[in-house]
Amino acid sequence: MRKNLLFVFVALFFTGALAQTKPSMDLIPVPAKIKTNSGQFTINSNTRIVLSSNTPEMQNAVAVLNGLLRSAAGFRLEITETPATSNAIVCKLNASVSNKEGYRLSVQKELITLEAQTPQGIFYGMQTLRQLLPFQIERSYLSNVLWRIPCVEIEDAPRFAYRGLMLDVARHFHSKEFVMKFIDMLAYHKMNRFHWHLTDDQGWRIEIKKYPNLTETGAYRNRTLEGRYTVPEKRKWNNTRYGGYYTQEDIKEVLAYAQKRFVTVVPEIEMPGHAVAALTAYPQLSCTGGPFEVEGLWGVFNDIYCPKEETFQFLENVLSEVADLFPSQYIHIGGDEAPKLRWKNCAHCQALIKKEGLKDEHELQSYFIKRIEKFVKSKGKRIIGWDEILEGGLAPNATVMSWRGESGGIDAAKQNHDVIMTPNTYVYLDYFQANPKTEPLSIGGYLPLWKVYSYNPMPASLNQDEAKHILGIQGNIWTEYITTTSHVEYMAFPRGAAIAETGWSPNEKKNYADFKERMIRQFKRYDGVGWNYCKAILTEEE
Repeated sequence: MRKNLLFVFVALFFTGALAQTKPSMDLIPVPAKIKTNSGQFTINSNTRIVLSSNTPEMQNAVAVLNGLLRSAAGFRLEITETPATSNAIVCKLNASVSNKEGYRLSVQKELITLEAQTPQGIFYGMQTLRQLLPFQIERSYLSNVLWRIPCVEIEDAPRFAYRGLMLDVARHFHSKEFVMKFIDMLAYHKMNRFHWHLTDDQGWRIEIKKYPNLTETGAYRNRTLEGRYTVPEKRKWNNTRYGGYYTQEDIKEVLAYAQKRFVTVVPEIEMPGHAVAALTAYPQLSCTGGPFEVEGLWGVFNDIYCPKEETFQFLENVLSEVADLFPSQYIHIGGDEAPKLRWKNCAHCQALIKKEGLKDEHELQSYFIKRIEKFVKSKGKRIIGWDEILEGGLAPNATVMSWRGESGGIDAAKQNHDVIMTPNTYVYLDYFQANPKTEPLSIGGYLPLWKVYSYNPMPASLNQDEAKHILGIQGNIWTEYITTTSHVEYMAFPRGAAIAETGWSPNEKKNYADFKERMIRQFKRYDGVGWNYCKAILTEEE
């Protein structure tokens, strides 16, 4: 009997050891084309990374995987330009790879070959190799794992050029260290845009050297709403002073980190609405002259920038510093939820409407946005705005983020404007994702994982030429009720992974049942790297 028990124990031990090092095929996003073959390639301390050109960008493309190997396996791979025919990962730039973010990956028993048009494509191929390795690659040093990669042939490229997530740090501030961690999460899922919502009524989070009071005053509020937004007499407040901001040196550090992971950071500076924090610092930019205080309440507020020359000079100076800091092609200027009450009752605004031959306050907002767009263009940049910028007429080169459903995006595309689809009904990640009775406090709504995954950003109503203007998809994380970094991660994933697959993989390759199985197995990787996430998928009804 003891011999039998010993046999069972030994069998279970070796079965577990084999399972522990079994190669993974749980790729997210799912590749466009994949063919599996027999055999495996084993990475060891003698394996080399061969670069066709040893440039800083190519070094960045392989650095993340090599860093993980150092942490989990205890060795780094030598990087060389010397050709190799065995025990190597050969990374080649090849102009015949049609998409600049695409790659071709061939894993054979003796050699791995990774080809791409650009270092960015090499980076995404490396992220695929990362997910093909045992999940222990995400953990600290382990001595008993065989670092095997299954033999596969993959040809892959993204469906959309723009694939991102937005993080609001105005309502609740998060450190630069967390922002860098968030960028890691995007890069892992082959997302290439981080939209950084830096200003709002509840806080101004970016240092502007010409206007120090924006952060000295505008970055801090004296109270914050506690619990659910409700009628005034029932509201509860936390009266602790709250806030924070990023210095320009902080931002440079984040940008350098993102650049090494091929993530473009898109800054957002809100205008003409959501400006109470700025008006608290500089009340002369309002229609009434104030005084104001940085808001601790959520919502939409009547006090917005007044479209006078002093305001435009202020915004141009702010945007000059932003443009000099951020290499992004785009600057997001908001444009949403700007009540017109102050403009209706402002003698200057009414005189300006008459002077410019405008019909109403909506056309005055269009005038405002067009002036900003012209200035941003002079800085070599383009603007993005929420779909409200359609009202009163679009600025000539504006890109629209369609958040109030798809109609704004469809209208913009039909007017030959570029569009990023971000409808609240599918990709607002501050909504509940499971039973509200068991979930953390949220702004409301209900957006489970399956619904996020079901979204197709390409409207069927667009013709072929109009469809070219749909640049991609973005998920948004507004943080009124998201106070901690752990909660941000919980709300972002795995729904962010569904957005990543929607943005990257061919629509015909999407299959929720398959995605769900791959996602559940990905959780081991999330655990290893220390990412929080929602586990509702584990009890999700079919």
